[in-house]
Amino acid sequence: MRVLLDTSILVAALVRSHPQHQEARPWLSRAKAGELDLVIAAHTLAELHATLTVLPVKPRISPETANQLREKNLPESTQIVALDADHYRQVTRRMAELGLAGGVVYDALIAKAAELAKADRLITLNEADFRRAWPDGADRIGAP
Repeated sequence: MRVLLDTSILVAALVRSHPQHQEARPWLSRAKAGELDLVIAAHTLAELHATLTVLPVKPRISPETANQLREKNLPESTQIVALDADHYRQVTRRMAELGLAGGVVYDALIAKAAELAKADRLITLNEADFRRAWPDGADRIGAP
């Protein structure tokens, strides 16, 4: 099974004090064990770094520690899906067609990566926005 984990799941899986750590961690553990094929959007790499390094945790997660967490916990086999300029145009055009504004466009970019990777599941802590952004993939979107 090909599974795309969004940033919210990765943050929860990597940070033990996160309220949804117990629900999110098994998805990353299953990927590391080879029980599923992990996919992430290239955008998620940047978003994961940004989020980890500003979380209100003590001690603060340094940029170096954030990088180590990612390298240690994401399997080498992780498929990283990068969008090209045409994909960005398609996504923003679709957001206009759906009448969606604001930050949901970032979820739509991650959903586009899931679509391109032919992911069987997109796992997130933000199901509602992903379903709005990717109505054609709504049956593949779920929580941990």
